[in-house]
Amino acid sequence: MSKIAKKEVKEQIILGIDPGTNVMGYGLILVRGNKYEPLQFGVIHLKKYGSHELKLKKIFERVTGIIDEFLPDKVALEAPFYGQNVQSMLKLGRAQGVAMAAALARDIPIAEYSPKKVKQSVTGNGNASKEQVAEMLKTLLHIDVPKLLDATDALAVALCHHFHDGRLQTRGRSAGWKAFLDENPGRIK
Repeated sequence: MSKIAKKEVKEQIILGIDPGTNVMGYGLILVRGNKYEPLQFGVIHLKKYGSHELKLKKIFERVTGIIDEFLPDKVALEAPFYGQNVQSMLKLGRAQGVAMAAALARDIPIAEYSPKKVKQSVTGNGNASKEQVAEMLKTLLHIDVPKLLDATDALAVALCHHFHDGRLQTRGRSAGWKAFLDENPGRIK
């Protein structure tokens, strides 16, 4: 027997979510040390539900179901970005918030990443297209690219989280809420 004990390889499951109000992507990866592999990925179709409130309810139910089935250790979400339509951004923000609430209801830590950060982490180019992200994931995870790229976007979010080890990457140089509060003491009331 060797004098040097083997390091215990830590395993974790990361759920990545690409929020959407018509199609929401999800992807789960299993991480063992520095190695990772896809567990499952797909989309949640929401267009068939008439009201925004019903879509939000379905997002909560489906994300909770995925969490209960796979028991992820962490959930990573892509942050909504400002586009031309403010109403669309508000709806996306609500979808993201409901997905966050599903994770938080199960006491699972969450992290949020900007679309540019996700693309940069996976392809090396923060302005990469959805197709370029999918092609890189095909190489990294040895998967077939699905028709709906929301699923590969979600896998990219999970992989981004693994690469950044959960440091908050959305704005500024903060590494989490504590760092943000330390850097911005005047914003606390």
